Amino acid sequence: MKTSIELAAAPGAALFIHNPKRVLAAGLLLALPLAAQGPASRGPGNGTGGGSCLVATTAPLSAEEAATLSFMREEERLAHDMYDFLGQTWNFTIFLNIEEAETRHFDALGTLLVRFGLPDPSAGLPQGIYAYPELTEFYASLKASGVLSAVEALKVGVAIENHDIEDLEKALAGTSNPALKRVYTNLLEGSYNHLEAFQSCLEVCPAN
Repeated sequence: MKTSIELAAAPGAALFIHNPKRVLAAGLLLALPLAAQGPASRGPGNGTGGGSCLVATTAPLSAEEAATLSFMREEERLAHDMYDFLGQTWNFTIFLNIEEAETRHFDALGTLLVRFGLPDPSAGLPQGIYAYPELTEFYASLKASGVLSAVEALKVGVAIENHDIEDLEKALAGTSNPALKRVYTNLLEGSYNHLEAFQSCLEVCPAN
């Protein structure tokens, strides 16, 4: 007997899964509707996040390490912003869950900025606008793809996580600072987990 579940999505965008072996995993990731969204200001682009009581007593970073940390802060905000947008567009729980994880990643990088006495590149910038033009362009291209279909939205998740993984691996290779290495390693592990989740969802989604 076939088993099917309907994925919660925006009106007119319902998806169906016909695969008994994958129903449970897909149900856990996608089937529940999102909780009510809070105010738009709840996103992470309004300050340095956790660790505001810290003082910069650590030896300064090199110019390259500081630049990379600043860029990674904005890249994590992009991931949060895109998952917030896609979650509201398609009403998939996976986007809500990973958005919350991206907020923690963003805050961890904000703590490092405070620790090393560096300015926050995200301060005062709205969703979709970043201190680095290439990230603003990347967000716009992802948004254009993510509204086409629920499957394309999941592919956007894969693209973001692959992009993050590549940049985090470069960041790790470019530093010997223990604090940076610890946080980048944790973020890298999270990105691999997110990538696996999106890929699993795509496996149980129809082709279009």
